[in-house]
Formats: sequence, structure tokens, C-alpha cells
Amino acid sequence: MNKTELIQFLRANEIWAKRTMGQNFLVDNDVLGKIIEAADIKPSDTILEIGPGLGTLTAELLKRAGEIVTIERDDKLAGLLNCSIAQLLSDRGSNSTIQQFNNEKLRVINDDALKVNIEELIGDKPYKVVANIPYNITSPIIRKFLETEHKPELMVLMVQKEVAERIVAKPGDMSLLSISVQFYAEAEIVDLVKAESFFPVPKVDSAIIKLTAKSQKLAADEKSYFRLVKFGFAARRKTLENNLAAGLHIEKSIAADIIRKTGLDAKIRAEDLSVANWLSLYKVIKEGNDGEGTRRSSQKN
Repeated sequence: MNKTELIQFLRANEIWAKRTMGQNFLVDNDVLGKIIEAADIKPSDTILEIGPGLGTLTAELLKRAGEIVTIERDDKLAGLLNCSIAQLLSDRGSNSTIQQFNNEKLRVINDDALKVNIEELIGDKPYKVVANIPYNITSPIIRKFLETEHKPELMVLMVQKEVAERIVAKPGDMSLLSISVQFYAEAEIVDLVKAESFFPVPKVDSAIIKLTAKSQKLAADEKSYFRLVKFGFAARRKTLENNLAAGLHIEKSIAADIIRKTGLDAKIRAEDLSVANWLSLYKVIKEGNDGEGTRRSSQKN
């Protein structure tokens, strides 16, 4: 659906893009193709799409995947999705796909993606998340799917360019967001997307980002690990030594010793640490706490 067709459809159905829901409709077919290619979709795949809008991406997913589950919060768009997809498929001459579509290959869930139960929707089968997500819920959406027990094997998302660059950052520019995402997945920017690829035209450029779940779970208690990371980023202008001392309620000299045991300079800042560096810090602190507990137990006995 090009821009002219999109506007005609919106007017005919009295639909207006809602800023509060971050609604911007993709009108660039080349960008659409790049999303599909990055997702590497197979006929056996189950795809979860968030914010399908008018179904531009959904129609392409239907041609390739075995099952599509879409989550659309907007009541009116959810109600029109079947109609708009059928029109898109018909315009593109996809008769066989229309038949499969009519045979309930697609499930439309009218709900808030941040509130749905993933296991209830997907079950225990593997799945991928492919979506042009509303930018105002980017971080919560990514956290929801990466932190759940049943993680997607792959996420291909359209996000704000600045957010994409923060997610794939390297040591020197790391943030709580990049550490959080890279703990669970390998992250890469597939391509940059100009604002003019959408209607209405947003104020920022975008990027297609690909998150591939790590095959092995990293050896750390997630709650304790991220508590440590949050301490490290508590005050961005301060050194890691100062932040750890404040967060862990220990002397600065002890915090410095912990940092040096990982091979890092005590005056380093949180943005300079990789996921591996944080894991090393976590292990040093955990081993220290375990040793202290053992000593106290021996003294009591």
C-alpha cells in the first residue's frame, strides 16, 4: 500500500493516526522487504507482530510464515485489520495466501502488548517477534520479551534510530539499555530508515534492529546482576568506584579492590564496561559474599 492508497483507506474508514499510541504507518516497500529478509521467515515459523496497524507488514508475513499472531491495541484498527489485509493481498494477486488467511492462519488480538501473557498466546513453541513497534513503548516491549522465560528466538523491530544506536553500543558508550539487551541477545542494526518512509512523517529517523537470542543463558542471578548494573549507572558523571561504594554500602577502597580484581582500572566509568566486564564484577562480589558467609558460619560453630 503506497502513500496515496494509505491516505485513501484512512479517509474512507475515518481513521486518524494517534500520537498517543505512536502510530506512523510504513509506506516504503523497500524497507518492508528489508524487515522480511532480516527475519529469515520459514513456512514453519510462528510470528508475533505488535502494532500491525493496517496490516502492511502482516500481509507479507502471511505469505511466508505458518502462523501470525498480531496484537493491536487500537480497537478500530484491530476491527479493520482483516479487511485491510484482504485488500492488500488481493491487490498483490496473492490468491493462495488469501485462502490460507481465510483459513485462520492469522489471529488478531485486540489488547495491550505490554499486558498480554505470552505463554497463553504462543504456548511453548518457538517464535519470532517481527514488528514496527510504537516508539513510545520500545524499551518496555524489548524488556518484556527478553526477560520472559519463553523468549523469542529472534526479534526484528523498527525503532527510533537513536534508540537502536544505544542498543548496539560498544564499551565507551554503554548504557543500562545496551547492557540489558546485550545480556540476553546479540544486537545489530540491519539498516537505517528515513522519516519519509512513514505517514504521518515522524520527527526522527528510524532503524531496523535485529536481536538474536543467545543460545546459552549467562551464569548469573538476573535480579542480583541487574541490581549491580543499576548501581553502576546510578550517577553517570561519577566513577564506577564511587557508584559501587554508594550502592553496595561499602568503603571506596573496597569497591576499588573489587574492580581491580576484574582487571579494570578503579577509576573506570560504567559506560566503559561490556556485559562480560559486568559478569566478572558480579562473580567477584558473589564470591566475596559467599566467602564472608562461610567465615561467619565457621566462627559460630
